[in-house]
Amino acid sequence: MSREGTKSGVMVRVSAKRQARIGEVERLEARLRSAKSLILTEYRGLTVAEITELRRALRGGSVEYRVVKNSLTQRAADALGIRGLAPYLVGPTAVAFTSGDPVAAAKILTAFSKRTPVLQVKAGLVDGRVLPREEILAMAELPPREVMVARLMGIMVAPLRGLGAVLSGSLRAMVVGLDQVRQKKEGSAG
Repeated sequence: MSREGTKSGVMVRVSAKRQARIGEVERLEARLRSAKSLILTEYRGLTVAEITELRRALRGGSVEYRVVKNSLTQRAADALGIRGLAPYLVGPTAVAFTSGDPVAAAKILTAFSKRTPVLQVKAGLVDGRVLPREEILAMAELPPREVMVARLMGIMVAPLRGLGAVLSGSLRAMVVGLDQVRQKKEGSAG
């Protein structure tokens, strides 16, 4: 089965297999474009049950886990101007596409790979930057985003609290001093 199309104004036949590949590259491009981050893994040796368990765990963190063809993934990345993934697109590859917190996906994948060592994290793409395996594993050690924001807010508020205490103490001392001056004047006037 083939489909006809035009290429430079010339009618060409496109095989069903080629059309399927073109469609897959387009789907990968759309997924790469919409994902906040992604993590590449090697899944060789995982059973179907383990992959299903991993997908279920990732789904809770707004992560889609898909087995991909390396060559098609590279084409999709090239089309979007994403450079640096090629060295990691070797061997059986599955991609965890995340639309949420990339740290959550890294934590789930790292924890799963500790329980099931055949799953290997290869690399990741966060904010348009390719991160090697070591950085993804380090990212998995970070506290959740909410905790980091709370810590940052605490750091920012601490100096303001200190300033408030100093100003409040100075104001209190000034009021006490003025009260003593008033009492002294009343005592000398009376």
